[in-house]
Amino acid sequence: MSRALLVLSNDTLRAKAADWCRRLPHGTRVEFKAPRRSIDQNSLMWQRLTEVSEQVEWYGQKLSPEDWKDVFSASLRKARVVPGIDAGSFVPLGMRTSDMTKQEMTDLIELIGAFGAERNVVFRDLDGEAA
Repeated sequence: MSRALLVLSNDTLRAKAADWCRRLPHGTRVEFKAPRRSIDQNSLMWQRLTEVSEQVEWYGQKLSPEDWKDVFSASLRKARVVPGIDAGSFVPLGMRTSDMTKQEMTDLIELIGAFGAERNVVFRDLDGEAA
């Protein structure tokens, strides 16, 4: 087996994972990760990012929801920034929300909410009602 993934959602899968571990050759790498973000969390994140994008001007410019995702993700993860290939450009490293755990996504959504509250952003729930 070169690569496999199990989501430990029941005792049968836990037993299968344990069996695989017993059979693997020495030197095999095993990685454990917390559960990934949920679809509901992802939807809420994009809604919040859109609301911030529509209501907040950042240093004289309006940013897209995607830009705001980069800003908030970099803040949450205390991203390192390195000079880009082109003169005057900079690149934050390691900014992917798709691999975030549920807790990291919760933290990101809370960060967006706190930022928005400081700037009087009106947030709505996923049904469109004011939150």
